[in-house]
Amino acid sequence: MKAYRATGEFKTGKFSWQKFSVEVAAENEAGATEQIYSNLGSRHKLNRTQIKIAEIRNVKGEEIVDHTVRYLAEGHR
Repeated sequence: MKAYRATGEFKTGKFSWQKFSVEVAAENEAGATEQIYSNLGSRHKLNRTQIKIAEIRNVKGEEIVDHTVRYLAEGHR
């Protein structure tokens, strides 16, 4: 698996948006996008249209902040 960091914003009110930065472990960029929509949607009760992903980039091992993502991306050693 690879680690991805996504940045963007999601709707929090009628006229307000909250910025986010999330790390996920996925096989490819499409899988990472799906996980982001799924996780943010379930946590904040949002539709996919209420989530705007600005950027998804591949993250190398030493740059990964989330311990779970690091474990999944680097594999069990």
